[in-house]
Amino acid sequence: MTKTITFNELRKIKDSLPDGSTHRIADELGLSVETVRNYFGGHNFKDGKSCGVHIEPGPDGGLVILDDTTVLERALQILNEKIGKKAVAPEA
Repeated sequence: MTKTITFNELRKIKDSLPDGSTHRIADELGLSVETVRNYFGGHNFKDGKSCGVHIEPGPDGGLVILDDTTVLERALQILNEKIGKKAVAPEA
C-alpha cells in the first residue's frame, strides 16, 4: 500500500522516536540500519538500500511517496508504545 506525506511530517515521526528505534525497526524487519535511515530521508546507499521512497519538490520539504508503509507502520507502533495512545501518520 502506498502513502503520501510531506517530508517534514516523515522527519517529525523519525525525530519523535525513542533512542534506538532505528536499530529496533531494522532488527525486527530484517533490514540494515542504513536502509531504515534511508526510509526516513537518509542517503547512504553504500551500506543501505533504496526502500521505495520518492520525494517530489513542494512545501514542507516536498511530498514523499512511500511504496511500502511497513517501516512507517512499525515506527508509529513504537510511538504508540512511547505515548500510550494511537499515533497516526498525517494525511497529505
